[in-house]
Amino acid sequence: MSAQAGVWNFDGKPVDPGLLRMLSESLKQQGPDGESRFLDVSIAMLYHPFHTTLESRIEKQPYRSSIGLVFTWDGRLDNREELIRQLHNDLTDDQSDVAIVAAAFERWGRNCFRQLIGDWAVSIWKPQERELIFACDYMCIRHIYYYLKKDGVCWSTNLASLVLLSGDRFHIDDSYIAGYFANDADSHLTPYQEIRQVPAGQFVCVGNGKVSVQRHWQFSSTSRVNYKTDAEYEEHFRHVFRESVRKRLRSDAPVLAELSGGLDSSSIVCVADDILAKEGAQTPRVDTLSYYDKTEPNGDDWIYFQKVEEKRARVGTHIDVTKFWGEVSLEYPDFFPQPGYFGSGYRRLDMERAYLVRSGGHRVVFSGVGGDEFMGGVSDPRAYLADLIVKLKFAKLISELKAWSLVKKKPLIQLFLQVSTTLLPTALGQHLIQEGKVQGWMDRGFARRTKLGTRQLGPAETFGMWLPTRRYYMGGVLAMGNKMAHCLPRTLTLEEVRYPYLDQNLVEFVLSIPASQLLRPGERRSLMRRSLAQFVPTEILCRRTKGTSARKVLVVRLLEKC
Repeated sequence: MSAQAGVWNFDGKPVDPGLLRMLSESLKQQGPDGESRFLDVSIAMLYHPFHTTLESRIEKQPYRSSIGLVFTWDGRLDNREELIRQLHNDLTDDQSDVAIVAAAFERWGRNCFRQLIGDWAVSIWKPQERELIFACDYMCIRHIYYYLKKDGVCWSTNLASLVLLSGDRFHIDDSYIAGYFANDADSHLTPYQEIRQVPAGQFVCVGNGKVSVQRHWQFSSTSRVNYKTDAEYEEHFRHVFRESVRKRLRSDAPVLAELSGGLDSSSIVCVADDILAKEGAQTPRVDTLSYYDKTEPNGDDWIYFQKVEEKRARVGTHIDVTKFWGEVSLEYPDFFPQPGYFGSGYRRLDMERAYLVRSGGHRVVFSGVGGDEFMGGVSDPRAYLADLIVKLKFAKLISELKAWSLVKKKPLIQLFLQVSTTLLPTALGQHLIQEGKVQGWMDRGFARRTKLGTRQLGPAETFGMWLPTRRYYMGGVLAMGNKMAHCLPRTLTLEEVRYPYLDQNLVEFVLSIPASQLLRPGERRSLMRRSLAQFVPTEILCRRTKGTSARKVLVVRLLEKC
């Protein structure tokens, strides 16, 4: 995950060399593979690379296009072959990702952003128009923060650098705090009123001292994938999931995959192994890293990740997290630009992880984040049953209510009432739906001012006449974009985290299929389990429990207080 930053003085004054030096220094942790810059009196653009692919090692950034535009790019372009075919007349021998992006922008202008598939963030300086453009991927996996003042703008992929190096005082943003309490703050917010972030799936234009924000990614409400048989859905899912893993195997160093023994992480590892065996990939191998805690009530992960290791005939690295609970700190010894869950966190655990990543030569780490959210991991049938009400399919509704009532162990009428409340307008639903009720300890004035109740029900964006399931899943995409926008890179470990379950093509496929393919009574992750039966060990496909270590942190701290 490379780093980029810059300064533009609107009044034409030269960029302060001292500020530029400190800004460059702040990027070294994220981008340790050198430093390069573009400087033109009143504007400076910095680039610190963190190489993870063969192509990234030949990039020359900041990149000057054929018509004099300047680009800094942090990303992985997953559809590069497709774009090369479309842009072959505009490309030279340089077919690095940034060169492809530059050619796309010269041909299509701002419309090019919707063509870029992958995890990315880009800054573009247009000297003739005196305009600066920032854009990021549809899920905000890569970040750009910017601080707009009357006399100029500063930007960086490192939020802390903008806060600490500006020399200004900032004000806490109540909307961010409300979002933090509710779920996650909107993707454009930071804890500071004056500093903003490029939102998920959008681009920001800065010119004439003003800022405009426009969306480049929007899921089509008319997108539908309809097949006659389950087998056809399973085949399509296998294809898009396999592609999501294959594209992320583009690494010139070994890949480290987090393996918990759950269905999400196990599927990634097993499919990656199959790809390497049958197709090959740029990465030389995939290693695994597993955490375990045998003292947790459901701490049986170690049983299941060993099943995957048996299948692949390779033992990964195991870390017993019980050794580190005494190290957990709720203090912030160093500056941290936004609130975290456990203060400075598991410092010694992070140090051990960092050692393992570096000693193994890894730069890329696979994460299973997104599996629960998009693969049917959350067994909540309310939106699906609400679809049947909207479609007036009452016979089917009664049948499904009976089945889900048994699975959920809830009276049928109670479940029906819960389903009915999902059809209410948000303004009314916050008073009737449990998730929308503000806790009694929360300041009422703050709650009213920030609309905390409606925030607790999910993203505020409306979707017109969309079916409840499509609103639900699209709301999940926006919520995940908010989450990823505020997910900062690890401070001790140099690693680029990649998320197969957040692949744009995979998520768009899931949004387009009937909800009944993902969620069936008593069948969590129905489509995923059916599709991957040939890859994943049976014990994991049939697993019903999943451990967590979050409880232990709270227990340890409570015992210390006592």
